[in-house]
Amino acid sequence: MNHVIPENIVRHELIGLQLKIVQARNRSVLGINGIVVDESRNMLTVSEGKRKVLIPKTIATFRFSLPNGCLVDVDGARLVGRPEARLKTKIRRW
Repeated sequence: MNHVIPENIVRHELIGLQLKIVQARNRSVLGINGIVVDESRNMLTVSEGKRKVLIPKTIATFRFSLPNGCLVDVDGARLVGRPEARLKTKIRRW
C-alpha cells in the first residue's frame, strides 16, 4: 500500500485528508479548516462542520495533516488538473 507522505502528497488521493488554508488571495477563505470530501480539476470541496465549501485550488496554499501526524504545505497551483491524471504523474525530486 502506498502511504501518503510529504514527498508524494501531490500525486496522492486528497479526499479524506484534513486541511487548513494558510495563505489565500481571497481573504474570505483564509483559515478554513476541514476534511476534503471531493476534488475536481480546479476545486477542492471541504467539509467544515455542517457546511461544505468549494475552494479554487489556484488561490490558496493548503496545509494538509497527514495520517502519520506530519503537516505539509502545498501551493494549490501544484494540485490543478484532473485528480486521476495527477495521480499518474511521476514525482520530480527537487
